[in-house]
Amino acid sequence: MSTNNFFIEFLRLAKLYWCSEHKLKVRGLIVFLAFLTVLQMIMAVLMTQWSAALFNALEQHSMRALLVQVGLLALLFVAEMALTGTHLVIKRNLQVSWRGWLTEYVFSRWMDAGRHYLITPLPGEHDNPDGRIAEDCRVTTESAVILGHSLLYSILLLVGFTDVLWSRSGVVTLDLGFAQIPVYGHLVWIAIVYSALASWFGWLLGRPLTGATNARQSAEANFRASLLEAQENSQAIALIHAEDCERKQFRSLFLKIQEVWNAQTAAWRNITMFGTGYATFSMAFPILISAPRYIMGKITLGSLMQSAQAFQHMTSALSWPANNLGGIAEWRASVERILSLLQSLEHVDREVAQTEHRIQLVCSDRPVLAFRQVRIGKYQGTTLTPEISMEIGKGEHVLLTGSAVTGARLFRAIAGIRPWGSGIIELPSQGRLFFMPARPYLPTGTLRHAIGYPSSRRIYTQEQIEQALRLVGLERLIEQLDQREHWSNFLTPEEQQLLGMVRLLLNRPQWVFLQESFDALEPEDEKRMLRLICEQLPEATLLAISHSANGTAFYTRRLAL
Repeated sequence: MSTNNFFIEFLRLAKLYWCSEHKLKVRGLIVFLAFLTVLQMIMAVLMTQWSAALFNALEQHSMRALLVQVGLLALLFVAEMALTGTHLVIKRNLQVSWRGWLTEYVFSRWMDAGRHYLITPLPGEHDNPDGRIAEDCRVTTESAVILGHSLLYSILLLVGFTDVLWSRSGVVTLDLGFAQIPVYGHLVWIAIVYSALASWFGWLLGRPLTGATNARQSAEANFRASLLEAQENSQAIALIHAEDCERKQFRSLFLKIQEVWNAQTAAWRNITMFGTGYATFSMAFPILISAPRYIMGKITLGSLMQSAQAFQHMTSALSWPANNLGGIAEWRASVERILSLLQSLEHVDREVAQTEHRIQLVCSDRPVLAFRQVRIGKYQGTTLTPEISMEIGKGEHVLLTGSAVTGARLFRAIAGIRPWGSGIIELPSQGRLFFMPARPYLPTGTLRHAIGYPSSRRIYTQEQIEQALRLVGLERLIEQLDQREHWSNFLTPEEQQLLGMVRLLLNRPQWVFLQESFDALEPEDEKRMLRLICEQLPEATLLAISHSANGTAFYTRRLAL
C-alpha cells in the first residue's frame, strides 16, 4: 500500500471513531489533550528562560538572584508534575477508548452473519484475525495517540523555539573576502540543515524496519495460532502420539520468528546506532557553535545555555520522523494488518451481494423447504453437484446420501454461509432452523452456559435442563452444571454429541439438520437418539447426513448428492 493511500485509508477509519456515537466525549478528550500539549510546550519555554536566568545569576555571583531562581524552580516543579500526571491520564483514557471502539468495530464486522467463515476462501491478507483484533488494534490506537501527541508537541516546539533561537542568534557577518554578508538567525538555519540531513539519513536506515516489523508480527501470529490449534486438539494429538510432529511444527514456526527477528534486529541496530550518535552530538553541537560569541563577550552565559537548549528543542522537533522511525514502522504494520482484514470483509460483502453464480435464499409462506434448480459450487465457480430440484414438507425425514462433504456444503448454503453456486432455496417463514454439527461448540465457562449457548441469558429452567440431560443419559452432569471447565477437552466425543442433543431438545425447532451428529455414538445409542427426536419433536422436519446405516429406517425419503 502506497504511503498516500495508507494515510487516506487510516484517516477514513479514524473518522469513524471521531464521528461515532460517543463523538462529544472523543472530541473533548482530543481537545483537552491538545490543550495540555500546548501547556507542555509553554513549560518547555519557561524552563529555558529559567535556565538562562540561573546561569546569568551564577555568572554574576548573585546569591539573591540564585534564591529567586530556586523559588521559581519549586513553582515550575509542582506545575510540571501536575501537568504531566493530568496529561498521562487523559492520554491513556483516549487510548483505551479508541482501542475499545476499534476492537468492537473490527470484531463486529468479522463476527457477523458468517463473515468470519466466508472470508476463509477469499484472496487477500486476512490470516490470524485473532491477532489482528487483539494485538494490532492495540498497537494501532495506542501508537497513533503517542505519535500524534509527539508530532503536535514537536510542531509547537518548532513554533515556540524558532523565535527564541532567532532572537538569540543575533547577526553573524559572513566574510567572503570580496564582500561581507550579514546572516540573521544563523542558528535557525543551521538547525534546519542539521535536522534535514539527519532525518534523511535516518529515513534511509529505517526503511527496512517496516517490512521486518510486519514480517515479525505475521510470524508471531502464526506461532500463536499453531499453539492454540494444538491446545484445541490436544486429545486427538495425544491419542495418535503426534507430539513429535507438533514439536517440529512449533520449532519450524519459531525458527521463522528468529529469522525475521534477526532482520528486525539488523534494522534496529542501524537506527539505534545512528540515534545514539545523533543524540550525543546534539548535546555538544549547539554549545560549540555559540561558544565563540560567548568567548568574544557578545552573549552572556545564560544566553549561551538558552541558545543551546533552544537549538536542541528545535532540532528534536525537526527530527521527529527520524526519532520515531521504529514506532512509525510498528504502527504502520499494525494499521495495514487491520485495514487488510477490513478490506477482505468488504470483499465478502460485495461477493455475497452479487447474484451471478450465487445461491439465492428466499422465504416462502408455505411450510416447505424447496430447492429450485440448485447447484452447489466452489468460490472459483466450479460446480460440484448436478441440479437439485425438490420440496421437503413439514414433518418429513430425509437422508442425504452420497458425498458427506457436498451434503455439508448444502447445509451451509441453507444456513446462508456458503452462497457459491446457483439456483434458489426457499426457506419456510414459520419455524426455526436448527443445525447440529458433528461436534457442538462448547465455550469455556459453566456447563449451564455451554448448554444454553448462544443465548446470553438463562432462558431454560433448572427443571428443563435436568429433564433433557436425563433423556439423553447424561444425568451425571447435573451436579456439574455450575462447574467451569474447557468442556471440549473435558468431555468425550460421545458426551459432546449427547450435549448437542440436549440443545436440540431444549430449543425444540421445527426444522432439524443433522450433520453426522451421532457418528461417535454406538449404533444402539444412535437409534435411541433418533427415536427420541421422533418422540419429543413429532412434527419436526429432519434432514440428515450420516455414514451409518443404523438409522435408515427413520427416514422416509432420500436425496442423493
